[in-house]
Amino acid sequence: MASTTGKVIKCRAAVAWEAEKPLVIEEVEVAPPQAMEVRIKILYTALCHTDVYFWEAKGQTPVFPRIFGHEAGGIVESIGEGVTELAPGDHVLPVFTGECKECVHCKSAESNLCDLLRINTDRGTMIGDNQSRFSINGKPIFHFVGTSTFSEYTVIHVGCVAKINPAAPLDKVCVLSCGISTGLGATLNVAKPPKGSTVAIFGLGAVGLAAAEGARLAGASRIIGIDLNANRFELARKFGCTEFVNPKDHTKPVQQVLAEMTNGGVDRAVECTGNINAMIQAFECVHDGWGVAVLVGVPHKDSEFKTHPINFLNERTLKGTFFGNYMPRTDLPSVVEKYMTGELELEKFITHSVPFSEINKAFDLMLNGEGIRCIIRMDG
Repeated sequence: MASTTGKVIKCRAAVAWEAEKPLVIEEVEVAPPQAMEVRIKILYTALCHTDVYFWEAKGQTPVFPRIFGHEAGGIVESIGEGVTELAPGDHVLPVFTGECKECVHCKSAESNLCDLLRINTDRGTMIGDNQSRFSINGKPIFHFVGTSTFSEYTVIHVGCVAKINPAAPLDKVCVLSCGISTGLGATLNVAKPPKGSTVAIFGLGAVGLAAAEGARLAGASRIIGIDLNANRFELARKFGCTEFVNPKDHTKPVQQVLAEMTNGGVDRAVECTGNINAMIQAFECVHDGWGVAVLVGVPHKDSEFKTHPINFLNERTLKGTFFGNYMPRTDLPSVVEKYMTGELELEKFITHSVPFSEINKAFDLMLNGEGIRCIIRMDG
């Protein structure tokens, strides 16, 4: 890799030229990393619903042309000035949020909301000089959440790169750089269900299944999956779900159904849909006295959470989480080790795989609601 250090690299990238149009494999030029930046050779990337959401650009600021992608694994090709914690050849996971290690949040044991590097979906350039590192014929192509992993090479701020065990298979652990860690951490780090407790999981997509996996690891005795799509139930058993509720099957409010199933309410609830009604239901279904509900899903910007204050006075707790409360650089290596020791199972999250040249198939699968995670092999 040394021969490319300090030089522009020409490589393939899947470029989104406009909203909702298929990505186009183009030859792009990737500039060398500047101060506090790292250039990474991406080996595997995965498609997350967030990529699709911003590609559709229905409710956000459209930023095009753009290179999407933020769940990935790769190897450091070269480093910019001031980078001391990483070296060429290191195996890494890029992350859509960061850890500068200097701000008040990074120095707090209670937060992972880095002031400098927290997610910014509107920014299409690098934070250091407000310029893009991608171009085609001299014209800039915009970045996405600081990662842009749908490219054979990408440039990322060092604070958004987690160095991991080089023995970890990147085609498996790449899924830990977003959704799986978000759900897993929501349960293990925030809800913290005691062994033998009852946990409700609202939404059985990738994040919800990861939250269920967290409940399984914590030793919950009952894990109740709530989803409007009953086709998800059988698969969810692999992630520890023991029983299911489809709100369509009931005339009573879901929180009442759950209270009746659990003698007064569940011990913990984790909401992974972003639907405001599900958020309210998740809070109101936990047991008074000790119940804790954790909100993971991102609601519509105009949504309002409405519940009676007596629900709080009766000692129910409501919490929110971002990226499962994991600090990217500090905590992700230990999550990878959970996989390496066999405690955490990742293979069951990976239902499809396609070569990079067929990346649009991954979009089709997600738009059709098929599978959980599709791995995109960059060498194909």
